[in-house]
Amino acid sequence: MDCPRWLPLESNPEVMTKFVSCLGMKPSWQFGDVYGLDPELLSMVPRPVCAVLLLFPVTEKYEAFKEEEEEKLKDQRQEVSPDVYFIKQTIGNACGTIGLIHAVANNKAQLEFDSDSPLKKFIEQTSKMTPEERAAFLEKDESIRVTHESSAQEGQTEAPSLDEKVNLHFIAFVNVGGKLYELDGRKPFPVVHGKTSEDTLLEDAVEVCKAFMARDPQEVRFTIIALSKDSY
Repeated sequence: MDCPRWLPLESNPEVMTKFVSCLGMKPSWQFGDVYGLDPELLSMVPRPVCAVLLLFPVTEKYEAFKEEEEEKLKDQRQEVSPDVYFIKQTIGNACGTIGLIHAVANNKAQLEFDSDSPLKKFIEQTSKMTPEERAAFLEKDESIRVTHESSAQEGQTEAPSLDEKVNLHFIAFVNVGGKLYELDGRKPFPVVHGKTSEDTLLEDAVEVCKAFMARDPQEVRFTIIALSKDSY
């Protein structure tokens, strides 16, 4: 059986904010671009930041690193908090939606939702499931799929066709219990990147993003987006 495919979501903060808003998340927190990695540009990002999304190209160098990292971490046995919400990606091109679910589900306590929010309902219904069970549940969730499809058509660039191979991938960074987690639905488990805090999450996540960029110095297709408390 072929895995289902969705249209890819554009790395556009307005599209993302609208996407979660259509699924019943209140706009007290919003997605916004991180325009650069130096301290001056990072200081322009509204605080607090509760999640950071990275869009990056999946290249041969990255795939080789990913395999190496997985082998190393299987032997090392990381300590992952049971409070981390992690979902596997089984739907082609759904990494944008998976990234948004990771950002929102791991910050449910601080974010606000409408009482009938389909996104909140999905997170609550899947809270006790395994990452694989959550993935299967997402495949059947019509409200999220329909919102994803309409959001994918919303961007400033024309959405590619369903069959077009997209080699850009979204991942999320979140703070759970004072640890920085990289959440990538293509990986078998969350990756722990040391300590972090509410105040330093953006800077700590950016350090990991810099390592992604350093592995592919010829590449320019990196985008960083922060989920911040709306300051307007």
